[in-house]
Amino acid sequence: MWFFDALASGFTHPTDPGRLQWFRIVFGTVLTARFALALGQGGWDRLATGSLSLHLAEQRFGPRQARLLASVYRPALIVRTAAALALALGLVPRLALLTVLAGAAMELLYLRSPNAVRYTLLTGTALLLAGDLGHGLAVEHGASAANTWAQCLLVLITTDIYWNSAWQKLRSPQFRSGLYLAQWVHTYSQVRDRLPYRRQFAVPGFVRRHAGNLTDRDVRLWRAVAAGVIAAEIALPPALLIEQTMPYAVVAGIGMHAAFSCLKPRQLITFSGLTVGTYIAFAAT
Repeated sequence: MWFFDALASGFTHPTDPGRLQWFRIVFGTVLTARFALALGQGGWDRLATGSLSLHLAEQRFGPRQARLLASVYRPALIVRTAAALALALGLVPRLALLTVLAGAAMELLYLRSPNAVRYTLLTGTALLLAGDLGHGLAVEHGASAANTWAQCLLVLITTDIYWNSAWQKLRSPQFRSGLYLAQWVHTYSQVRDRLPYRRQFAVPGFVRRHAGNLTDRDVRLWRAVAAGVIAAEIALPPALLIEQTMPYAVVAGIGMHAAFSCLKPRQLITFSGLTVGTYIAFAAT
């Protein structure tokens, strides 16, 4: 298996540099979408004079630093979105990637739950360590060790994300029992018409009707779903590395993340998009 050959060789084992070049395109595309969406639903007016977000920033950093953050906030939104698009198109990719990472890191200053930002920084840093990011939309295939280290890092990051997530779910009796998912869908079904931004959620109607009533049958159904999610998160990384099982693992992973994204499409666009994108790195050729 190429991954273990790469470890044994001290990351001098040749891989296809096109794998990381494809991921560069995916990374730039996902971040372009994320940054563009961040301009709406109050994102442009975050840190505006008199806003709660500016008040919280002043409490956290002090008035002077908060005003500085507010003054660079809107220009940074524009610059980082343009940089993400440039990265996807392969225009000065390394400089564009550095700008994208700086723009993403800015969110650590004001987001309350910046897990997506941390994952972006992890995968983006791994990509930054690649020796051959390519140029433009062309992808160059061949055999080279230029991207081996970065490719192995992406595999390790995704494996850790999946296995750590499965471990957290295994430790949660409420999740394992199916109660968490059943309660989430039931609550959403009750309040969806009162939500200010309905497009933040996309749970299909048949799911709400047939599995959103918090009955014993619903809880049993969601218990089976919870068990399937845990099993999938454990099995996906090794299945992605094995050539014979990789196509099935890719289909299963895309299906799982599509289901995740129904719960919170806007919030999960980065995690789902980048995680599925890293599947490219699990194959060496």
